[in-house]
Amino acid sequence: MSLPQYSDVYNNFDAAALEAEILDGSLTGGLNVCHEICDKWAADPARVALHYETVDGGDGSMTFAELKAASARFANYLKSLGVQKGDRVAGLLPRGPELLIVITGTLRLGAVYQPLFTAFGSGAIEYRLERAGTRLVVTDPTNYPKLNDVKGCPPVLCVNAAEAGADVPDFEQALAGQSDQCEPVMVTGDDPFLQMFTSGTVGKAKGVAVPARALMAFYVYMRYAIDLRDDDVFWNVADPGWAYGLYYAVVGPLLMGHATHFNPNPFTPETTYDMIRKYGITNLAAAPTAYRLLKANDQVLPEGENLGLRVCSSAGEPLNPEVVNWIARRHYCPVKDHYGQTETGMTCCNFHGLEHPTREGSMGYSSPGHRVVALNERNEEVGEGEIGQLAVDIKSSPLFHFDGYTWGEKDPFVNGYYLTGDMVVCHGDGSYSFSGRDDDIITTAGYRVGPADVESTLLEHAAVAESGVVGKPDEKRGSIIKAYVVIKAGQEPAEEQELKDELQELVRRRLSTHAFPREIEFVEELPKTPSGKIQRFILRDQAKGEA
Repeated sequence: MSLPQYSDVYNNFDAAALEAEILDGSLTGGLNVCHEICDKWAADPARVALHYETVDGGDGSMTFAELKAASARFANYLKSLGVQKGDRVAGLLPRGPELLIVITGTLRLGAVYQPLFTAFGSGAIEYRLERAGTRLVVTDPTNYPKLNDVKGCPPVLCVNAAEAGADVPDFEQALAGQSDQCEPVMVTGDDPFLQMFTSGTVGKAKGVAVPARALMAFYVYMRYAIDLRDDDVFWNVADPGWAYGLYYAVVGPLLMGHATHFNPNPFTPETTYDMIRKYGITNLAAAPTAYRLLKANDQVLPEGENLGLRVCSSAGEPLNPEVVNWIARRHYCPVKDHYGQTETGMTCCNFHGLEHPTREGSMGYSSPGHRVVALNERNEEVGEGEIGQLAVDIKSSPLFHFDGYTWGEKDPFVNGYYLTGDMVVCHGDGSYSFSGRDDDIITTAGYRVGPADVESTLLEHAAVAESGVVGKPDEKRGSIIKAYVVIKAGQEPAEEQELKDELQELVRRRLSTHAFPREIEFVEELPKTPSGKIQRFILRDQAKGEA
């Protein structure tokens, strides 16, 4: 099957035509997000919205019709508490049917859904609830105890409240007492429907209120980058406590009338492969951490077994060529790298659903409806081969939907551009390669080195599972490059110095003499955000302390 040309789709992109094609409502005249991602598919009683596993080894599914009724009950319960359009309602829940009911029921009322990642401690939860003025938190017995330490905690609704020993209303009982009819409340494209917080790779998490018009951009990503087809079985492994999981494991597939898959069990190679086999997953999306873990445990997949994956997608950090080649060899399918942020959704991608030249290690091209560029220190667009800060040209990006941080925590706009804070190499053909966060770039002896390149090269060594690379202050060179390296189980060398020498030589040979890590420290694990991104600022602080 021949794919549409990227240049044709990109150059002829028409936002108004797309809106008419995919939305029942109108961004100016009014729409309801729950209607767009649930109700309009509920007319077919057999159409499934969710397939899910349970922690005790069970499973289940939920149709769009069932989700519509349950979301109405939850919306009516919210009404009984006085929750209104624009109010924040939080879910501190594992991946299960209750989570989907809370999300859609909140949106039915024109209220704003706020995800809380289940690995958060009470401090992170308190900060987000207080900031957002959240009206209700829905949780389960495992997470309920964290709320005891949250100062000024809003009202709580708990799944299996009795099991939690919680003196709060029970989720199932509360919904059972409500009608399964509730008229969707209309919002405009500028009204928020999700209250996100950035992942905090640098500094404190900032508020991001996502407006309903973002549905258009979510759809473009699912259609062209993920290439979600009618006959696909789609699983996005990412947790809906984070942007990639909420935008593209929940909202994106449901917007297209597609079933999504939830597995609340810890991510292991075994559980992942079991899930793919059981449901016949053909279209998989995950963070690079997940693919690296699968590759590091290559022996778990029987030699020659084809799981039937058609395409894989990756987002969150750059994919290194080793992983790309491993997936092609072991899973007989392509994996494509996609770039985005909590603020903007996915804006720069290698597209499974469009024909374009591919470049190894590149994060791809501007997504249709967006124009991404790289800017120098004077905020001028750079040319081929130059490093600059990735930015979105707002006037030329009809699908750009970020209106600024919710509480004005920072101003990321300059001269009509949105600055991402990420450094990239411009290839001059519309494609870019990730180089590092602006504050991650290491200047050593006058050279600027992107940590992602060094990390990717270190991963090529058979003994390395993961690495984090930072600059360590140095009198002579300004900074030297230091690598914190996690060794694969069973690969510990007899002689540490020998492995260090091998790794340094590998980077010298593959990258450059000035990019090799002068110091290498072997560690048990790397500090990460709950969504799996390496927190280089913690490693940077550590290296500073050592210096």
